[in-house]
Amino acid sequence: MGIEESDIDPAAFLEDVELRVGTVVSVADFPEARKDVYKLAVDFGSETRQSAAGLTDNYTKAELEGRQVLAVVNLGTVNIAGFESQCLVTGVDDGDGGVVHLQPEREVPDGTRVY
Repeated sequence: MGIEESDIDPAAFLEDVELRVGTVVSVADFPEARKDVYKLAVDFGSETRQSAAGLTDNYTKAELEGRQVLAVVNLGTVNIAGFESQCLVTGVDDGDGGVVHLQPEREVPDGTRVY
């Protein structure tokens, strides 16, 4: 496994992709989705957005609620089985098919921009 993507301009990345820290304030099952995902509400300080996140293999609803996550907030919305996902909560593959969410090392104010 190597890093295969072409280099991009760092300034363009930071201008185009808006990553922010938010706190998961609610988690609900999403049986209507084709994949096993949760419906999340994430507080970004000035607003709360909802997201469909595939974190069901590694986290219970209780474990996610109150945790901070990193999310892309400027991708627009995606309709998933009638649910409007308004941000992309980031994660990495755990090697067993599950997803581990990304979070700051320590708590920071909700809405903090990642750079």
